[in-house]
Amino acid sequence: MKSSVTASDCGFTNTLVLDGQPRGTSTLDGVVAIESEPLAVEESCVSIPIHPLGVKPSGNQYTATSNARHRVGFFQILPDEILAIFLEYLDSRELRLLGSTCKFMSPQSKSGSFQWQGTWRSTHLNLKSEQVYRIRCDDVFSDVLYRPFLCTHTSLQPYTTNILFSNIIARFSDLSPEDFSEHWSDKPFILTSPVRSWPVYKSWDTVALLQEYSSTKFRAEAVDWTLSTYIQYMTNNTDESPLYLFDRSFVSKMSLSTMQSDSNHAYSIPACFGEDLFAVLGDQRPDDKWLIIGPARSGSTYHKDPNATSAWNAVLRGSKYWIMFPSGPSSPPPPGVYVSADQSEVTSPLSIAEWLLGFHAEARKTPGCIEGVCREGEVLHVPSGWWHLVVNLEESIAITQNFVPRAHLSGVLGFLRDKREQVSGFRKEVLDPYEAFMKGMRREHPELLEQGFAELQKETEGRKRKWDVAVGRGEAEASGFSFGFGDESDEEVP
Repeated sequence: MKSSVTASDCGFTNTLVLDGQPRGTSTLDGVVAIESEPLAVEESCVSIPIHPLGVKPSGNQYTATSNARHRVGFFQILPDEILAIFLEYLDSRELRLLGSTCKFMSPQSKSGSFQWQGTWRSTHLNLKSEQVYRIRCDDVFSDVLYRPFLCTHTSLQPYTTNILFSNIIARFSDLSPEDFSEHWSDKPFILTSPVRSWPVYKSWDTVALLQEYSSTKFRAEAVDWTLSTYIQYMTNNTDESPLYLFDRSFVSKMSLSTMQSDSNHAYSIPACFGEDLFAVLGDQRPDDKWLIIGPARSGSTYHKDPNATSAWNAVLRGSKYWIMFPSGPSSPPPPGVYVSADQSEVTSPLSIAEWLLGFHAEARKTPGCIEGVCREGEVLHVPSGWWHLVVNLEESIAITQNFVPRAHLSGVLGFLRDKREQVSGFRKEVLDPYEAFMKGMRREHPELLEQGFAELQKETEGRKRKWDVAVGRGEAEASGFSFGFGDESDEEVP
């Protein structure tokens, strides 16, 4: 199988894989993603139930006596992957008209204000459960349509248990700022104590949040929904990759105080994460705090945190599975993840389940792999530059915050200076984030800034020496022979 596409009840999400190489993916909302090679289902996965509409994988067509694809007119000359891409160009009315001609061509989508009705199709048509008519599709054979169902019903349990001892994330009750700076700023770990004293840990759950913030709008990926709408969706959906509430303005929207000196503060930063050099930016600092709410199976596919920052992620309700890998010139990206030469584009499987099915077994055997479960009342440290994937094992509420410890000052300086096109989170009026950070550091921490530049210069010279050896400069060049890779980039190239 050389091509594969996923589609879901909320509208079609398409990924074209040609000649075994991943290609771009688009959705009706314009979100870009990438899918990997076809699935290789692990033996440990539980059996998958029968599709509620009777849709079957494409291989079943070869023993079938009837195939709905043969009744779609000239559309049957197009593979399902291309059909799904074509459907993206139709608006809601055109999709409904097309769907009325044949059950093989009946997608639906939804946007704007609405009442969640359990599925995207029912929501779009405003159908109550007793009004839903399920068209039988026993003669529809399509990997495009079946794959999301397979991913949705693949158990997470085999992938989040039986962790090798060498892979387990370290756990502590707490860490002092000195221990963190000297020994743990470059390593993931979990703290089990600090979060349990937070007021929001003691008081927040979905019922309490709904009582106070029901009509408040929060960002859930590409849409802004009221909390009541999102909770309706979260508690009653069958999406392959459920929408994830990830809001950067929750402190102001919820009128929270995060000042520990305030008796009504919502939470306090764990002591070991207290130093944050981006604080010198004042009100110019980039986005750094997020409220995260999501159902089981929601989460984030592989990424690094923005602007070379570190982060902590505190779980208030539920639990999260993390799998992480260090990054560096000699460390390739995680299995199934591909990075452009300048690291501005990351290609990985479209959904978390897709990656787990295809690459998790290999990842666990890869040097540097670290994994574990962060449970309710615990907080996990994400070091600067580490690749990480996270998935909720149950309905979850969490708070995360990015910061810059002194141990990673040189990395942040280098990122802001050398990768300006990848810098994110700053408001438009901050025209030069690098210079703004430099100005603040000169004013408040001149000695640290000097040390950071010295480390950055040392790292740059070290990479240059390694590169000269790799391309055969020096003695080899004097003898008339040289070997190169086409450019002088020292970036990670998988």
